[in-house]
Amino acid sequence: MRAVIQRVKSAKVEIDSKVHGEIGEGLLILLGIEESDSMEDLKWLASKIVQLRIFNDKEGKMNLSLIETKADALLISQFTLHAKTKKGTRPSFIRAARPEQAIQLYDAFHQELESLLKKPVATGKFGATMQVNLTNDGPVTIILDTKNKE
Repeated sequence: MRAVIQRVKSAKVEIDSKVHGEIGEGLLILLGIEESDSMEDLKWLASKIVQLRIFNDKEGKMNLSLIETKADALLISQFTLHAKTKKGTRPSFIRAARPEQAIQLYDAFHQELESLLKKPVATGKFGATMQVNLTNDGPVTIILDTKNKE
């Protein structure tokens, strides 16, 4: 499971020119699921994201987490995070989980985030063509991968 998280002042996702999910300050989470991902990966990644100390404290230092700030989260599925680009110029998505597996893990990840944050988490729509707009804060952008837990 791979996530790109961006600290934002605001973010929204539109589907068919209509706002589907929108947040104020918080995290935009782009989530890619691959075939080998499990519930263990899901729980580790969700816990890591909500506890990362990437929000500024009163002194302006990144010292607070999503849980501590009670900021919002917007979760977007993005299979392209598992693109293989080693050969040629056309990406391969062979490692990305098939939709029937990925949607179950995506939904479970969404529920896990809501459980950890004790509040609703905005989402896009799995498999839809979406337009994501954000105002990056910092900018702070972090990549997390359950196969490379550095």
